[in-house]
Amino acid sequence: MKLLIASKNRGKVVEIRALLGVALQKAVEVVTLAEMSNVAQPREDGKTFAENARMKAIHYATAHKILCIADDSGLAVEALGGLPGVRSARYAGEGASDGANNAHLLHELAPFARPWKAGFVCVAAAALPHRVVAEAMGKLEGEILPEGRGRDGFGYDPLFFVSSLGKTMAELSTEQKNRISHRGQALRALIAEMKTAGLILA
Repeated sequence: MKLLIASKNRGKVVEIRALLGVALQKAVEVVTLAEMSNVAQPREDGKTFAENARMKAIHYATAHKILCIADDSGLAVEALGGLPGVRSARYAGEGASDGANNAHLLHELAPFARPWKAGFVCVAAAALPHRVVAEAMGKLEGEILPEGRGRDGFGYDPLFFVSSLGKTMAELSTEQKNRISHRGQALRALIAEMKTAGLILA
């Protein structure tokens, strides 16, 4: 049995593999998009994280005729009315780098008084061809710092400060991050739902 992780983001794949755990990966062959034949990417034009996660999961499950998990996640900043939201990966424009997105975020926040409260949100979906079979959401509250800290992680991790730990997401190990992160919450709940439904055995 195969399980496809619908992502080409190396950092995200590392996190998801760690969340799946050794036992499950012994029972199920986990593959990524980098290992599959190329298919056209779906248009991620949903208005919510859930819409985009479902869209990606169904698209790749149908194209490759395989059980697939996909997620859509991003940053929602209170002062910006929930932005960058579903546009988190392209906040500074299509194809923007993490550095460019971070710089644009700080530019947009400059007129507002701190603290800049924010939340990381993730919706994960599992699909078989043409249908979603499981879905879960996770959220992590924090605040945005005026400059980045830490060298690990990706995306907005260097700016996202978790007050309970006194560290940014980029200052945490993968294990520490997975324990508290929005993606960790969503994936653990999704995997549990998939096991309950008998979709995966481990």
